[in-house]
Amino acid sequence: MAASDEALWQRTVKIASVVGLYWFVSISMVFLNKHLLSNVSLDAPMFVTWFQCVVAVVACYILGSMRDTHPSLKMFPAFDIRPDVARQVLPLSLVFVGMIAFNNLTLKFVGVAFYNVGRSLTTIFNVALSYFMLQQTTSLRAIAMCGVIVAGFFLGVDSEKSEADLSFTGIMCGIMASACVALNSIFIKKVLPLVDNDMWKLTAYNNFNAMFLFMPVMLFMGELPLIADSSDIYSSSYWMLMTLAGLFGIAIGLVSMLQITVTSPLTHNISGTSKACAQTILALQLRDEARSAMWWLGNLFVLGGSLGYAVVKRAEMKKDIDAKPPSTPDAKA
Repeated sequence: MAASDEALWQRTVKIASVVGLYWFVSISMVFLNKHLLSNVSLDAPMFVTWFQCVVAVVACYILGSMRDTHPSLKMFPAFDIRPDVARQVLPLSLVFVGMIAFNNLTLKFVGVAFYNVGRSLTTIFNVALSYFMLQQTTSLRAIAMCGVIVAGFFLGVDSEKSEADLSFTGIMCGIMASACVALNSIFIKKVLPLVDNDMWKLTAYNNFNAMFLFMPVMLFMGELPLIADSSDIYSSSYWMLMTLAGLFGIAIGLVSMLQITVTSPLTHNISGTSKACAQTILALQLRDEARSAMWWLGNLFVLGGSLGYAVVKRAEMKKDIDAKPPSTPDAKA
């Protein structure tokens, strides 16, 4: 085998391995969370979400303390929570709490097969909030893709209601999750400079704040007595699954960054869209369920519109970059 062919083969294997790892972590995380939220006797979704934040903080501390042991761990900053920075990050953390809480509530009240459609309006909220909060306009081609997503959402909701047990609570949680995800991405741009533009520092601060923010939420939703009376908290297998779900929450950030690094942001979006399709098919197969052509058409609109939006935005960004005049060195006297 020629050197160039061998290099190409190695790169192909590397890309396939990273994409496969991303699919495994992402799909496993969704199904594991669904199990913890719907298939255990302890009905405390905010407690599940709170514990995942605790695991994330502990993981950030351990990874930060190990950063000098191996070059690949240098990306993790030393764990250092400053109260003044934590207060400045607090507005983002409030949105972050809403995002992960409504994400898990959506997963609790809808099936895995419908989960992606239920949370599909993120792009729509992103466009709207970018306009109202950042005064950023969107091209007609991108708006057209948003229209495809909206059509897919309503078609999917209508089909799911007639073919499965779809709750209004699940739909509303999905809409709120979409809004919080979009709002979270906008707040991150404003807050990131406070933590030296380091996403892992921001992850530590967000989850640290969330540990305390979720406590009154658990109290308000009446979960504390349920936790105290539950037999699940004495089960080692329950805590193993809870810890594993928290680790998957950290791992998805790592593998997403890794996938973007070895491929590209557009390929990452394509992989995510394909993964969502595979996840939907797997969920239906595991439950031995079937759906109508209209249901699948709704999913196709959502996935196709999301992918189309990513392609359009990438083309527009490339056009803007190409339109900028090349920088020239200052002329010497």
